[in-house]
Amino acid sequence: MATILLAEDEAVLRMLIGDTLEDEGHQLDIVCDGEEALQKIGQNQYDLVILDYMMPKLTGFDVLTQMKEMPEKQSVKVLILSAKSQHAEQEKMRSAGADDFMPKPFSPLELVRKVEDMLA
Repeated sequence: MATILLAEDEAVLRMLIGDTLEDEGHQLDIVCDGEEALQKIGQNQYDLVILDYMMPKLTGFDVLTQMKEMPEKQSVKVLILSAKSQHAEQEKMRSAGADDFMPKPFSPLELVRKVEDMLA
């Protein structure tokens, strides 16, 4: 069982992803914007952070770059979810410290496989 932070601004996706990962036995904290995500990251230790790329207040990219500046958060795995699936966007995320990238839309089964691979 892993501790995961999910930051997603779309309510339906938050519910779908949250339910799917909780059904797999993971413990989740769920937030709906980048500022909340950054606060949670600063206060808690996560095995994995799942960030939507396009969020209000701070984007997933903003959260990622600020998180990777925190020495104690360097080893936390980060998965970016985004409708922006161009290769250049993926490279930008990986260069900033993202461990993987998942284009939207995706199936819950795909997400579970990706999360399990990242946590292995």
